[in-house]
Amino acid sequence: MSTGYGAGSVMEPRRPGWPAVLGPLVVPAGVVLLRPVRLRDAQHWSRIRLRDREYLERWEPTQAGDWAERNAAWAWLSQWSTLRRLAKHGQCLPFAITVDGGFAGQLTIGNIVRAALRSAWIGYWVSSTLAGGGVATAAVALATDHAFGQAGLHRLEATVRPENTASLRVLDKVGYRKEGLFLRYLDVQGAWRDHLCYAITAEEVGDGLVTRLVDSGRATLPEQR
Repeated sequence: MSTGYGAGSVMEPRRPGWPAVLGPLVVPAGVVLLRPVRLRDAQHWSRIRLRDREYLERWEPTQAGDWAERNAAWAWLSQWSTLRRLAKHGQCLPFAITVDGGFAGQLTIGNIVRAALRSAWIGYWVSSTLAGGGVATAAVALATDHAFGQAGLHRLEATVRPENTASLRVLDKVGYRKEGLFLRYLDVQGAWRDHLCYAITAEEVGDGLVTRLVDSGRATLPEQR
């Protein structure tokens, strides 16, 4: 009889792979780096989120309150402190995405379950001014390699609305595979929306997703410039 995927008999580090800085990786938009989110990211985070409401809100889960209030600079403190607490307990890996040193978006590996499952989800957003510049693709590749390396995970999953073609292209480029359709999966903009489920496991990455991007010509390492 199974004891469940959350049970484990071997002690392991409380938060393997955290904190961490990932990259850099060079793409058409600039030099991409992932680093832990910081309290002082508030103004940059808020400025992009408020400007990009139309670009972002249609893909994100419905939340209480007005967009302007939830994404004001003062609201960052609550989000940052929650992410920091979860990271300290090994339940998520919350990164800021930077391009040429400037804050450009977020990537989070969340709902980490270890023991026999070693699974998590991955989510990300990037400033609209950098759309199409390879930033999200580089960020997902860096984070996935880290998740299956130092962070010791086995499977990552991403759920995306079928209409979000840009995000689907990111997952296709880095090698995630489509597993199926989740009907009425998340409440987005006040309605239950279908989401496609994409996933990847450690056995599928070979020499790493960053290596794949470099070999395909979609990115370069700094020393190759």
